Amino acid sequence: MPSNAGTTRLVIVESPAKAKTISGYLGPGYVVEASFGHVRDLPRNAADVPAKYKGEPWARLGVDVDNGFHALYVVSADRKQQISKLVKLAKEVDEIFLATDEDREGEAIAWHLVETLKPKVPVKRMVFHEITKPAIQAAVANPREIDRDLVDAQEARRILDRLYGYEVSPVLWKKVMPKLSAGRVQSVATRIVVERERQRMAFRTAEYWDILATLAVAKPGEGPRTFNATLVALNGDRIATGKDFEPTTGRVRAGAGVVHLDEGGARGLAARLADRPFTVTRVEEKPYRRRPYAPFITSTLQQEAARKLRFSSQQTMRTAQRLYENGYITYMRTDSVNLSETAIAAARRQIVELYGERSVPPEPRRYTGKVKNAQEAHEAIRPAGDNFRTPGEVAKELSAEEYKLYELIWRRTIASQMTDAVGSSVSVRIRAVSSAQEEADFGATGKTITDPGFLRAYVESSDDENAEAEDAERRLPTLVKDQPLTADELAAQGHHTQPPSRYTEASLVKALEELGIGRPSTYASIMQTIQDRGYVTKRGQAMIPTFLAFAVIGLMERHYPRLIDYDFTASMENELDEIAGGDHAAVDFLTSFYFGSTNGTGDQAIAHAGGLKKLVTENLSEIDARSVNSIPLFTDDEGREVVVRVGRYGPYLQRALPGSVSGTASVSGSASGEGEGEEGGSQGDRAPIPEGLAPDELTPEKVHELFLGGGGERKLGDDPSTGEPILLKSGRFGPYVASGERKSSLLRSQSPDSLTLEQALQLLRLPRLIGVAPDGTEVFANNGRYGPYVKRGDEFRSLDSEDKMFTVTLDEALALLAAPKTRQRRAAAPPLREMGNDPLTEKPLVIKDGRFGPYVTDGEFNASLRRGQTPEELTLEQASEMLAEKRAKGPAPKKKAAKKAAPAKKTTAAKKTTAAKKTTAAKKAPAKKAAPKKATSTPNE
Repeated sequence: MPSNAGTTRLVIVESPAKAKTISGYLGPGYVVEASFGHVRDLPRNAADVPAKYKGEPWARLGVDVDNGFHALYVVSADRKQQISKLVKLAKEVDEIFLATDEDREGEAIAWHLVETLKPKVPVKRMVFHEITKPAIQAAVANPREIDRDLVDAQEARRILDRLYGYEVSPVLWKKVMPKLSAGRVQSVATRIVVERERQRMAFRTAEYWDILATLAVAKPGEGPRTFNATLVALNGDRIATGKDFEPTTGRVRAGAGVVHLDEGGARGLAARLADRPFTVTRVEEKPYRRRPYAPFITSTLQQEAARKLRFSSQQTMRTAQRLYENGYITYMRTDSVNLSETAIAAARRQIVELYGERSVPPEPRRYTGKVKNAQEAHEAIRPAGDNFRTPGEVAKELSAEEYKLYELIWRRTIASQMTDAVGSSVSVRIRAVSSAQEEADFGATGKTITDPGFLRAYVESSDDENAEAEDAERRLPTLVKDQPLTADELAAQGHHTQPPSRYTEASLVKALEELGIGRPSTYASIMQTIQDRGYVTKRGQAMIPTFLAFAVIGLMERHYPRLIDYDFTASMENELDEIAGGDHAAVDFLTSFYFGSTNGTGDQAIAHAGGLKKLVTENLSEIDARSVNSIPLFTDDEGREVVVRVGRYGPYLQRALPGSVSGTASVSGSASGEGEGEEGGSQGDRAPIPEGLAPDELTPEKVHELFLGGGGERKLGDDPSTGEPILLKSGRFGPYVASGERKSSLLRSQSPDSLTLEQALQLLRLPRLIGVAPDGTEVFANNGRYGPYVKRGDEFRSLDSEDKMFTVTLDEALALLAAPKTRQRRAAAPPLREMGNDPLTEKPLVIKDGRFGPYVTDGEFNASLRRGQTPEELTLEQASEMLAEKRAKGPAPKKKAAKKAAPAKKTTAAKKTTAAKKTTAAKKAPAKKAAPKKATSTPNE
């Protein structure tokens, strides 16, 4: 598209990839450059604060709360060079087009660019939802002004998050642990995960039984000869199923009015029903119809990519960003399910081409969003352009990740404009009377799909891996009332109630969306933040809260419940929406939240409590750190309370000694029970909690095992040579044995559960004196950081197994020590596990054991296993995702060797004089205590 004659325009976008794509659609006279995202932000730490503001009392916040919440913005250090380039370009052009994303963040970036560049030429706002030539040309032809309401809403959100993070996080530092963070959305997301784990911890399983009958028709017509039916009622009373049991007691709910069959009852009834006639008592047939799913929005894309592709939220958004910037899909941060008329027409044309005219409904489908507080006016996520390209047409242009996500988006978009899936469903009741005259009712359901409609293009997955797919059919024989049946088999079936499933990233995003918390642009970062902060770990797809999260959420619930209240957090989103719509002033909202003024907007519960500032400062001394860091589990059979303590070296178990006061007694102080010491405080047994053990796995049986097997002190016997007891203990670095002053860690091949007295004695005799060499030097065998070895003087040689420490002879040791070191290099250890080929690169993946723990590698890139992951449980999809993230970052930069400064030359006399002065000064000067280090961590907002 040519520019006006003689006019030069600067188009500023956010990323280089987007700049490259857009520049190809604009003609001469256009210069397209990237801002590389946000160019200014609030100061991250004290070093970022300009010198003239350092003395201001509000400088640490970066927000002048006493003067209209004026924000102090600084240009990011890594953006200064690019800003200089943009300033220079701005002076050389006639017009500037700000082409950042059309949402609050993009609008704010455009405003910050104007404030930073201070251009002397006209500035226009250029917006588009897809990066195609027609869309870019239309955007150039129809610019608008910067929307200050959107900017105000983004700025209010940023300031709100800064105030929340910087005021609440220090409380966590003082009362739980240094360097923790709180955030308006991340803390609520953590609470959701913790509450689900609490439900699992309180859950008590129940057993219930029913009967599965394999029934046969005497004269089969249409459909199969046999089908399965399940016992549903006995003598008119419904048979108990999982929903009839209390989750915290495992007992049948009061007033449920059901028959609870146990194993004996089910087997006995099955025996009494054997060889008895079965009769169809009811047949109900209904039409089946399923409408297509709406096109993708940000949250549903993340959910389905997690279910179908095993992508993390971050991986999904990173891949979608590349697809958008290169012109394959529309903007990927949206909560709108709308499709433009152009997109609907493109989808309908393609459906006719691929599936025939019968697959297109007479009228186009239009969808209404169900997202609470939906805000952005974008389209849904769909293939870009007026004519959609099929996955086959773009396959060679995309990476494996990009292709999978594009195909998912394409299928969902196409399916959204197809006909309904139709068929029929049938429900059947069958009765048999036992030999004891018991009336047993069985039920069966069937589903037949006569026209799959949209299911030919797309079938949505479920968070329940056991759920039946929507395109699955269950065919029954043609049955009529009073039809006789025979039972080929009657099998008693046992079931156990299951605790509520843990959240996955997909289901947690869905929960936040349903609560109206967070926005499309924040979901992926929230998922990553709660993991990076150590609040949540992942086991497969499941999100497991750490005990650190329990302590943090426990503190918030007891002392700042409103700050993690779901309705309150959603109401703040509402008020930000009203600011974006120009209906409320940002200053009134922030004033109410921070100071508690009831004028204007703001949550009244916070306002009446005096605002955030008063809330986090006035009652700080009342927060009992030890209580906050103690998570009660249960009281054991001996009446001892068992709790989890969150200590500075990690969580550990503690149980009170018989007759002592509970370990949760009030102790004032700061994080991790400061004042009573890690080894002090109330008396009781302790046991470390193995890394990777989920909170709900700390059952009484497991706790007992930890105290006896690898945690609490256990006597193995007495040393026959000294008479002293030999104890198995557990310390900061793992289990060890001790007797008197002697201590020795267990070997890698040894388990606390099976350690014998003889093995403990062997360990306590290390280092073992093998003998004396001919030159009179003693030769020892011992275990070290890098494994077992033999030693003579300063000479070391490795042994090839731990057993050799106790069996190697003097001659064997001397032979090893005489051999050159180069010959002692052991063969590389075999991998811990071979995983198969990476689905993205086809390279074989293996897990190896490294110096800093296990890691997965494809031979070129390595990725350490994350906290809580084990080599046995790591899935191929997880490994592929971890390596993809490493590849995206590129190889680590090589460190340049530091140049050594040339030493200053001194005469011998000068050296002696200097040394003498230092010695004299050292003798005279009193020893100085090291100044305590100031916390430099920045709260995450």
